[in-house]
Formats: sequence, structure tokens, C-alpha cells
Amino acid sequence: MDAIRVPRTGLGRPRTRPNHVLGDKGYSSKAIRVWLRKRGISHTIPERADQIANRLRRGSLGGRPVAFDRQLYKHRNVVERCFNRLKQWRGLATRYDKTAVSYQAAATLASLLMWA
Repeated sequence: MDAIRVPRTGLGRPRTRPNHVLGDKGYSSKAIRVWLRKRGISHTIPERADQIANRLRRGSLGGRPVAFDRQLYKHRNVVERCFNRLKQWRGLATRYDKTAVSYQAAATLASLLMWA
């Protein structure tokens, strides 16, 4: 999360605090939600089934359910489709590159070719 950089359209350094984060159930943890809340970043992350069951089992001590905007979460499929297209590149899907720099270069090249 610390590596997030949101480029600006004009002058100035990139923003490191996005307005909103959309995540899947893999990012549904108390630590991530607390980190986002401390930085003032709103989020839409669905709760995992085991977390829901644990919260309900604890009753009133379990706290409130997390806020979840179903309509906003539907926009996440754009990101998933992009990952799907990137994984059609065999070198990216199986990570043949040894170094992080060459892997990032391959991902950038694939993204540019998809965009063109």
C-alpha cells in the first residue's frame, strides 16, 4: 500500500493518498481497514464469510458490519479484466523474469501494447 502513487495531470509530485480503494475479500482484514481509516481513505472491501460468522457469534461485542457499497464495487471488474488480459502474456502469468525490474518492464510493455 505504501507504493501507491497517483499521478497528477499538472505539475506537482504524485499523490500518495487515493480518494477511494476498491479491494476484494483478500484485503478484508482489520489491519488494512485500520490503516486506511488512519490515513482518511474511504474503502469498499467485502467482508469474508468467516469474519461475518465471527462477528455474529460475538453478538453485540462483535461490532457493526463494515460499510459496503455494492454499486461501487461493480466498477472493480475493469481492474479484473485488465489483469485477465495481462495474464494472457505467458511470461507475465508464469513470471519467467528473474528480477523485479525486468518483470516490471515486461508488464509495462504488455500494458502499452494492450493500450495501443
